[in-house]
Amino acid sequence: MLNEGFLFAGHSILVTLQNIKQRYIKKMNSLYPFKLRPIYKDKIWGGDKIKTLFGRDYTPLPNCGESWELSGVEDNLSVVTNGFLEGNNLEELIEVYMGDLVGEKNYEKFGLHFPILIKIIDSHDWLSVQVHPDDTLAMKRHQQNGKTEMWYVLQADKNAQLVNGFNRELDKEKFQQYFKDKKLTDVLNYENVKAGDVFYIPAGRIHALGPGICLAEIQQTSDITYRIYDWDRKDDKGNSRELHYEQSLDAIDYKGIDSNKIISSFKPNISKNLVESPYFTTNTLAFDKPLDIDYFELDSFVIYLCTEGKFTIEYSQGKEIVQKGETVLIPAELHELRLIPEPSAKLLEVYIK
Repeated sequence: MLNEGFLFAGHSILVTLQNIKQRYIKKMNSLYPFKLRPIYKDKIWGGDKIKTLFGRDYTPLPNCGESWELSGVEDNLSVVTNGFLEGNNLEELIEVYMGDLVGEKNYEKFGLHFPILIKIIDSHDWLSVQVHPDDTLAMKRHQQNGKTEMWYVLQADKNAQLVNGFNRELDKEKFQQYFKDKKLTDVLNYENVKAGDVFYIPAGRIHALGPGICLAEIQQTSDITYRIYDWDRKDDKGNSRELHYEQSLDAIDYKGIDSNKIISSFKPNISKNLVESPYFTTNTLAFDKPLDIDYFELDSFVIYLCTEGKFTIEYSQGKEIVQKGETVLIPAELHELRLIPEPSAKLLEVYIK
């Protein structure tokens, strides 16, 4: 009993010292807007628009299909590139700053797991026809969250298309028959795409990006994808990619859909809502004059993705310049900001209500 009591007391002292250290670090160093190192992904369908549209000459991959701008995915954690916390990853920051970084309610719900993943995607060729499981199925099969996402089209070539759901009502048996007969493409809902279009893709909706599209993807932090059909494509070694047809059958929402395209519009110098969901809220903001922002009531981190132009974030301890294509994480405790366009800018504003 004496040994157990000694160990318990030692553990309590260690926890207390850790708490004191965390409070000291927080007191001595105020949080600030974080810039993060992109994580690039080579894809068989990728191109070079992430490099050419955003001036990223250092993009290291020949077919760069994705740039993970802000990620809490295990083994793909974003790392800070500015300020005194440079070199620390997202999980390390949450471990120390907790609710001050992500918001108290978010910390209570997600712990060290950052709940939103931000990507820029360049589809030079068709992505696989795919689906993502919802939270219930993903937790049952993978012990992870599901994946609901949205797309904001940054640039699209003439006649670019994507797949968004089915063009008619189906059920599991009908879907299987179309797949067996190699007629799956006959029941897909194709959408024409242009810059500024927005698509909300809830878990369960079958979807695919077509060639010539560069977009921002805001999603739940999850990397679970069931590939259903890959256009009979083979890699340079003659191999087909793995499909997950059987796993997809219980994940798909078989309802038909005409269109759920959201046409984004901007009212100068006012934040305008695009998507409101339990997983994320996304707004657009176009501004050509300085704006004073107050997030005091929000209790959430905020993510800025600059889609056009350039602007400066001024805050109590300094300022940060944000270029087109850059993503910045605003800590929850950083309530008051001033955004200064140079001379104008557009951005996506993402948080959890």
